[in-house]
Amino acid sequence: MPANTTASSGSSDAKKPGRKKGRRARLLVIVLVLALVAGVGYGAYWSVSTVRASYPQTTGSIRLDGLAADVDVKRDEYGIPQIYADSDADLFRAQGFVQAQDRFWEMDVRRHMTSGRLSEMFGSGQVETDAFLRTLGWRQVAQKEYDTVLNEDTKKNLQAYAEGVNAYLKGKDGRDISVEYAALGLTNDYKPTEWTPVDSVAWLKAMAWDLRGNMQDEIDRSLLTSRLDGDQIKDLYPAYPYKKHEPIVGEGAVSSVTGKFDPEAQPSDGVGEGTPADAAEGLNTQLSALSDTLDEIPALLGPNGNGIGSNSWVVSGKYTTTDKPLLANDPHLAPMLPSLWYQMGLHCREVSKSCQYDTAGYTFSGMPGVIIGHNQDIAWGFTNLGADVTDLFLEKVSGEGYQYDGKVKPFTTREETIKVAGGKSRHITVRETNNGPLVSDRSGELEKVGQKAPVTNAAPDRAGGYAVALKWTALEPGRSMDAVFELNRAKDFTSFRAAAEHFEVPSQNLIYADTKGNIGYQAPGRIPVRVQGDGTLPTPGWTSEYGWKKDPIPFDELPYEYNPKRGYIVTANQAVIDEKKYPHLLTKDWGYGTRSQRINDLIASKIKGGEKISTDDMQKMQMDNNSEIAALLVPKLLKINISDKSVREAQKLLEGWDYTQEPDSAAAAYFNGVWRNILKLAFGNKLPKELRAEGDCLNVRPADSTGPVDERHKLVRECGQRDPDSAQPDGGDRWYQVVRNIVDDTDNEWWKVPARGRDEALESRDDLFAAAMEDARWELTAKLGKDISTWSWGRLHQLTLRNQTLGTEGPGLLQRALNRGPWNLGGGEAAVNATGWNAAGGYEVIWVPSMRMVVNVGDWDKSRWINLTGASGHAFSAHYTDQTDKWVDGELLDWSFGTNAVGQTTVDTLTLKP
Repeated sequence: MPANTTASSGSSDAKKPGRKKGRRARLLVIVLVLALVAGVGYGAYWSVSTVRASYPQTTGSIRLDGLAADVDVKRDEYGIPQIYADSDADLFRAQGFVQAQDRFWEMDVRRHMTSGRLSEMFGSGQVETDAFLRTLGWRQVAQKEYDTVLNEDTKKNLQAYAEGVNAYLKGKDGRDISVEYAALGLTNDYKPTEWTPVDSVAWLKAMAWDLRGNMQDEIDRSLLTSRLDGDQIKDLYPAYPYKKHEPIVGEGAVSSVTGKFDPEAQPSDGVGEGTPADAAEGLNTQLSALSDTLDEIPALLGPNGNGIGSNSWVVSGKYTTTDKPLLANDPHLAPMLPSLWYQMGLHCREVSKSCQYDTAGYTFSGMPGVIIGHNQDIAWGFTNLGADVTDLFLEKVSGEGYQYDGKVKPFTTREETIKVAGGKSRHITVRETNNGPLVSDRSGELEKVGQKAPVTNAAPDRAGGYAVALKWTALEPGRSMDAVFELNRAKDFTSFRAAAEHFEVPSQNLIYADTKGNIGYQAPGRIPVRVQGDGTLPTPGWTSEYGWKKDPIPFDELPYEYNPKRGYIVTANQAVIDEKKYPHLLTKDWGYGTRSQRINDLIASKIKGGEKISTDDMQKMQMDNNSEIAALLVPKLLKINISDKSVREAQKLLEGWDYTQEPDSAAAAYFNGVWRNILKLAFGNKLPKELRAEGDCLNVRPADSTGPVDERHKLVRECGQRDPDSAQPDGGDRWYQVVRNIVDDTDNEWWKVPARGRDEALESRDDLFAAAMEDARWELTAKLGKDISTWSWGRLHQLTLRNQTLGTEGPGLLQRALNRGPWNLGGGEAAVNATGWNAAGGYEVIWVPSMRMVVNVGDWDKSRWINLTGASGHAFSAHYTDQTDKWVDGELLDWSFGTNAVGQTTVDTLTLKP
């Protein structure tokens, strides 16, 4: 027992989670012991007790310094805790203690990432990542937020949370906290340090980074200029299809001083205009270094690109079987082990001024409060708004500083020391301009970025080229941490919107329902107003003619809806509002609305048919596997005359297929193979290497050559450079729209492929489709076998859950001990059941609905929820992945909220005592 705790008389026999799955747990414990001995090879002996030492105590009692009164922690059969306290301080102190019990390794790695200190844990391989993160300065901004912006109640809650975490850590060695520390200790003398309030605040910066908007699109558009002309690039970034895919706000609701919105209002001067050619057209493959750096930054939430996002929707009680609103949410994020989310309830035994919370839902380990969920009065959900909150600025720099409006201004600089486990510390200098940190300083190649860019007399002499600065709203102190607590306490739409106003980064779609039957939506966030330009390409940093205005879009002018006439609201990363009816630029790079429109159609069909929507219906919608692109292409694929018997055999799988991507569907497997190969032939092979996947090698004309291929312009071997998870074409619904725009133009240039590498040239759409069907047949034969009766989508489309540190970089035996899977999944890219895959990289699942919930507003105990993995971060706990099988099958767990319901489902009770 740690020095700061004393157990009650029965605590020595305290029940530990995992007994009901004991046999599997014991086997895995033995595997890890072997891994620790043999996999690392240091000759140390680790017993089974080492592995079990970190399992949390979940019954009996523990004394916890700083508590004012007893706190009860009640866990159900899945280890999900519900905490009961008499004051805010005790509630959040207990939350910190309990989350540290289950997830401290995850919390510790996360805070090292957000502060650019991964090298302290994992050595020299993380130095470049740390240097980039130090350059961004997440930790520095978080410290400023805590010191100067956040309100006193928020800081008290953060401090109480930190005290709870530290009470858990006190007196413990690393191996007493998590088995990963035991493994790490064989090669590193790292020791966990105390938790601080700023560690919690900094997590919001990582969240904002992964949801930052169109930065990758901005880079990609520039990289494409080495191979494609302006019209071709425009083809690959089509306009949002407002007529086909409804935006979120459809009834002109925009808050303002008068509460009214003029639908005839036009965009303000300068908004929506392209970036001038003198600054951007020639910014070519040198930007790939920045793209490569971005690939190396740990993506805690998932790949950043089109297609990834989230679903949420709410239906008015007028159209539900409960006569009260039903609210669903499933954020689509990277699959990880443990899950990003941690389910829990935070309950004041009696809500009062000194104890203000009675809320439950999904939390982030390492941060107090509930992020998504409900309280006694309201429910809320999140999806990513996708606002354009980052811009890359080209900067003319010298040793003395940077040019701005004809003058040289000095850099703002700071020195950073990166400590390295097992090595010497590294020192870097971070330079900033008035636009932000110079991210190009972290790459030798990017020191010359823009060197070949054509410039006019209005631009400074390029000399050694332009540097690149990042301007990002999250690099200014904000109040998003205040907003978390305000959401948890909100009682109605007015207080909900007041909380939303403070949720500045990341910009999220917030969906709402309350016990009085109201439903609503609010678009919050600190969204910049550009002096000119539309944020789609890097812009000049040397002149005040570009840049951002001092103030962002006012909150009162951001879109919202409240009790819309149609009776429901759907947000799934589609456009928020028709840009022709809205005076501000939110972004030019929306998701293209495939998932949102499918959800809209499913709800509307129920309502038009006179049916009421039930909790079961909401749950079923979350698992909808329909493929919009299949519905468009399959009829055309079936009309193509195929002579090869084996390919024709595969083609026949598509006959009568209903376009649903079930895991056992051979038709779904074959169609997605065809889709991947259509994209590769029509687009992928024509993209520059900086966008193509690693290992994708082609014989191509050099990028700067013109004229026919001859002795002077020989083809060269060129291989893709991008991580497969973020390569293009990724097959997301942007590519659906690209193909939809040209599919009836059978002789469009995109369908034409020269004879190089093929028996003959492809001259039309049908030629290319036939070739794609043939290529897919042989690709799937190699992967699944020649017998198509054995094919299934799930065998191609598999999910493996990986421990995010030692499970990806550790010794093989250790990875096998820490990781789980694979599971065969249905769903797919841009389906409502968004089990995402990247068509340029393969079929493996790379993002998922990270949790699912359906909230029965007002009758809270009839709500349902599920997590991707389980409550525990301990690799051999029974609660490590005990929800995953149910998640795969689309099942949801009952979600107890009221005191009686929680009492009935409680399996373990731990009392924390002063």
